Amino acid sequence: MTQPSGSSGTGPSHGTEPGDAPWPEGLGALANMGWQILLTTGLATIALGVVVFAWPEETLRVVGVLFGVYLLVTGVFQLAAAFGTHVPGHLRVLHFLTGAFSVLLGLICFRGTLQSIFLLALWIGFSWLLRGILVTAAAAAAEDMPARGWQLFYGIISTVAGIVLIISPFTSIAALTLTVGVIAVVLGAVEVFQAIRMRVEIGRPAPGGTAAEGRPLFHRPHPQH
Repeated sequence: MTQPSGSSGTGPSHGTEPGDAPWPEGLGALANMGWQILLTTGLATIALGVVVFAWPEETLRVVGVLFGVYLLVTGVFQLAAAFGTHVPGHLRVLHFLTGAFSVLLGLICFRGTLQSIFLLALWIGFSWLLRGILVTAAAAAAEDMPARGWQLFYGIISTVAGIVLIISPFTSIAALTLTVGVIAVVLGAVEVFQAIRMRVEIGRPAPGGTAAEGRPLFHRPHPQH
């Protein structure tokens, strides 16, 4: 009788024995890439927070320039939308005015750091103020709103924060910058911790399987010849 061609013990085995590896090849590579990306973003976020603490004035200057670029770009898009065929006629004037105003504010931001920081603080302050008033009014009017107490608290805090930013823009935006630095460091540390936990989970053996302790930290699958 002829033996099946796949019964020869000299060729490589294409099947996987139970317990050979805790992760399938594709899933293992994806998980390995995931923890590396998470670790990299965590370290970058921590570095951003440290930069904010070390050079707060330079950070504000960069943020002001980016805010000016944002206003300029959004203004150009608003102006382009004002002449688009998909915009109703009664909204063309509104798009044109908001676009021209955004372009004007963006150009003012490029004149100096104080102007950009002042406009940024007012922008954030008015947005917080408007959002706080809307959330507070909605929570006060709807008695059956889920988490109504938290919504009222958030609306009041947002309103007060907006008023403070409008009244004292430079001091408030500096404090806000330091707060962003603290949040960046905390979030970065959490991401690094999660990446380390993910790496430990990848190297942990599956139930009834062999341990993957020999997996390198930065594993790259070798091409098969």
